[in-house]
Amino acid sequence: MIWKNEYRDLVEKGLKEMSFSNNPDSLYRPLRYFFSLGGKRIRPILTLLSCNSFGGNFKKALNAALSVETFHNFTLIHDDIMDSSSFRRGKETVHNKWGVNNAILSGDVMLILAYQLLDKYDPNVFLKLNKVLNKAAIEVCEGQQMDLDFESDPNVSLNDYMKMIRLKTAVLLGCALEMGAIVACTSEKNQKKIYDFGINLGLAFQLQDDYLDVFGEQDKFGKKIGGDIIENKKTILFHFAISNADRDQKKHILDLYTKNQSDFDKKISKTKSIFIQTKADIETKKLIKHYTEKSLKSLDLLTIEDNKKKELELFSISLMNREL
Repeated sequence: MIWKNEYRDLVEKGLKEMSFSNNPDSLYRPLRYFFSLGGKRIRPILTLLSCNSFGGNFKKALNAALSVETFHNFTLIHDDIMDSSSFRRGKETVHNKWGVNNAILSGDVMLILAYQLLDKYDPNVFLKLNKVLNKAAIEVCEGQQMDLDFESDPNVSLNDYMKMIRLKTAVLLGCALEMGAIVACTSEKNQKKIYDFGINLGLAFQLQDDYLDVFGEQDKFGKKIGGDIIENKKTILFHFAISNADRDQKKHILDLYTKNQSDFDKKISKTKSIFIQTKADIETKKLIKHYTEKSLKSLDLLTIEDNKKKELELFSISLMNREL
C-alpha cells in the first residue's frame, strides 16, 4: 500500500529537510535529536492519506502533515517532563539529556514551528488549517491536564476517562485527517465526517493501547508490559474492574494502586488477575470493537471513491493490528 512506503518516505524526507537555526545550538540540537528518534508517523500519514482520498495532490498536504507531526512531538517532549520519563523510543528523553529547562524551550520552539509550517498555504486554506490546529491544540492540553488531575482524584468516572482520552489522543488523529481534507478542498461535510472517523479510530487505538499494556506481547507492543500498572495509571481496565468488582476485589485493587509496592512483577500479576476475575479484559475488548466498527461505518458516509475508502479501511486495520 502507498501509505506504507511513499507517504512515510515523504514525511521522513520532509522532517529531515526542515530548516532549523543553529544558534543557539543548545536550543535546536534537542529538536534534531528528537526527530531522529523516529516513530510510526501515524498522524502525518493520515493527513496525506486524507488529502489523497478526497482527490487532492497529497504532496501539497506535506506541510500540514509535518505541522501535525511537529505539534505531536512537542507534546511528547513536555509529556516526558511531566511524567518524569527517562526514555522515549528506547533512547534518553530530552530533559534527561539536556535538562528540564532546555527541554521546555525546545518543546516551545517545536510548537511555534508547527504553526510556521502552515504559512506556505494560501490565506483561505491557511485560516482553516490554523483554526483546526488551534482547536486540537487546546483540547490536547485540556486532556493532558485531566490526565494529571486524575492521578490524585479517587473519584474519576468511566465517562471522565473516555472524555480524557478523546481530548488527549483522539482529537489529534481527527485533526490530522481534517487538515488533509482541507488541503484537498473537499466539502465541509466530508471534512466533518473524516474528523469523526479519526475521533472513533483514536478512541479505539487508545483503548487497545490500555489493553495491550497488560495483555499484549512486548515484542509486538513495543513497550514493557505492565507499565501503566507500575505507574498506577487508571486506564479503562481499572475502571471496568472497579465497576464490576465485589467489595474484597475492590479493596485489593485499590490497595495495589495506592500502597507502595516494591515487587513490580508481583503487582502486575495480581492486578492482571483481578482484571480477568472482574471481566475487565472482556469489557475492554467489547469497547475496542465498538469504536473500531463505529470508525469504519463512518467511512460509508464519505463521498469518495470505493478504492479510497478501502485504503482508509486498510490503514485502520493495520493501525489496530500494530502493523505500522
